[in-house]
Amino acid sequence: MTAVSSFRPDELIAADIGAYLALHQRKSLLRFITCGSVDDGKSTLIGRLLYDSKMIFEDQLAALEADSKRVGTQGQNIDFALLVDGLAAEREQGITIDVAYRFFATEKRKFIVADTPGHEQYTRNMVTGASTADCAVILIDARKGVLTQTRRHSFLAHLVGIRHIVLAVNKMDLVDYRQIVFDQIVADYADFAASIGIETFTAIPLSGLAGDNIASRSDAMPWYGGPALIEHLEAIDLEGDAAQARPFHLPVQWVNRPDLDFRGFAGSIATGSIRPGDAVRILPSGRTSKIARIVTMDGDLSEAVAGQSVTLTLADEVDCSRGDVIAAAAAPPQVADQFQATLVWMAEEPLLPGRAYWLKLATQTVSATIQQPRHAIDVNTLAELSVKTLGLNDIGVTEVYTDRPIVFEPYADSTDLGGFILIDKLTNATVAAGTLTYALRRSQDVHWQAIDITRAAHAAQKGQTAKLLWFTGLSGSGKSTIANLVEKKLHALGRHSFLLDGDNIRHGLNKDLGFTDADRIENIRRVGEVAKLMTDAGLIVLTAFISPFRAERELVRSMMPYSEFVEIFIDTPLDVAEARDVKGLYAKARSGAIANFTGISSPYEAPVSPEIRVDTTRETPEAAAERIVEHIMGVWSPDL
Repeated sequence: MTAVSSFRPDELIAADIGAYLALHQRKSLLRFITCGSVDDGKSTLIGRLLYDSKMIFEDQLAALEADSKRVGTQGQNIDFALLVDGLAAEREQGITIDVAYRFFATEKRKFIVADTPGHEQYTRNMVTGASTADCAVILIDARKGVLTQTRRHSFLAHLVGIRHIVLAVNKMDLVDYRQIVFDQIVADYADFAASIGIETFTAIPLSGLAGDNIASRSDAMPWYGGPALIEHLEAIDLEGDAAQARPFHLPVQWVNRPDLDFRGFAGSIATGSIRPGDAVRILPSGRTSKIARIVTMDGDLSEAVAGQSVTLTLADEVDCSRGDVIAAAAAPPQVADQFQATLVWMAEEPLLPGRAYWLKLATQTVSATIQQPRHAIDVNTLAELSVKTLGLNDIGVTEVYTDRPIVFEPYADSTDLGGFILIDKLTNATVAAGTLTYALRRSQDVHWQAIDITRAAHAAQKGQTAKLLWFTGLSGSGKSTIANLVEKKLHALGRHSFLLDGDNIRHGLNKDLGFTDADRIENIRRVGEVAKLMTDAGLIVLTAFISPFRAERELVRSMMPYSEFVEIFIDTPLDVAEARDVKGLYAKARSGAIANFTGISSPYEAPVSPEIRVDTTRETPEAAAERIVEHIMGVWSPDL
């Protein structure tokens, strides 16, 4: 087995620990990722970096030797990949699944490296590692050349704003260190890199297993005159100075209010610098003030720059809270609610256009709907593909609409204010990462027109409170029947109402929509917008729609003022609804004549906490209608 020396502490630690810590504190920190296709040697390369930088402790060495014998891929020799592949499943399969972060240091710089998976199945994990990286080391197996994952990872690295690319042509020992192999791979990659906008990259021939061109230049490749990998990583210029040269932006993370005499706004400075007395603008409100103090645990500062976490106090009492951005008054970022964006879809379930997701950008969290993609991008050919949705690991360009204006900058100008993630509202799972390209012009040109007659005035004129009665349930559950009875009772009581029925709406407003999940979502969104306008007019609006998805029902609820949305679950078991089958739809769905039929081939997500539940196996439509009217009129009857 190959002899490996374990970590030996710096003598300065024993002599003067304070001096040792101060020495390392002054070193710059470079974050980089290793990526590429399966079995290109990423984990082995990182293991070699840890070894060559003397970062293997004695207990790690002992475990590494034992694991190399048991599950290693190098016979009786040390398998450096096992230093990084920490999951049991990774060691058993010899692949990387999750992102593994490792720290090491040299005399000149500190490093944090993320070993990212090569399998297409785990591309989303690669995006996670790349999101905080300054440099990407893209490995290529010298025997295989440029592969699909090489292109995919290069595209993603460029997409998330990594500007330092290292093309590490690995396993040169397996091609006899031939220069012609290296030159051909570099030429192939250069053509692809130029097509996606990568202007420069550094190509290094190496062998992670043998250690060639890792810590020092290898005698096995005298034809190569460039730097070794560590030498190049030590020399990369970080972009801290560039960030400090840009206008000042600080996304507010927390309002610090320890007592009645202090109110500060804490956060990390994304770009620029700030001094007491500087004029600032609070966005999205646009209010202005001046910096009074820059507060830290170690006392007030006379200046703070990008990368520092500080608490700012303002000279004026202005409204400012988490999610707002404090910016230089003369150069504020943009504010908009409609954007073009590039998405990397990271969930097993595909994108549902029109569905509302949580969008998290810097410290802002808003509700956002994603439109049908304009196109997806084929990473092999860069062709723009016409698609209706995005699946796992797909990359596409789409429009994003937020429920209120957010503060942003194009991702090319600011990764902090241009990069976002999408979160599923029901599962809280991160489903996509994205970058904002620009605000749509209509978001700037279309403004809300103020009107003098308010919704409250419209409702008062009619002597009632506007309501939206949202009937939901399976086909055949009795929604339309009960809703019709409710409207008849309201009409008899002199109330102003209107019933929007699912079938009737599809004859006109929504006649262009089918019954796919995406079309169902758009169907409900349109109905919600119409219902909101009608409640603005002071009406009691009744809707009878299957509306199978909770997310869309909650989207409509969010459009309405508090307490005006009343969810009425017509709770009828599937077998009972199917037995009624007055329209013969279930029979057609069972035979396959109707696709995407709720309850048969498409899911129905029952309400969790509806305002009213009607069990049609125990309550007649007439009794249910009476109870609903009593609820609307302010007289409560218990759920039967």
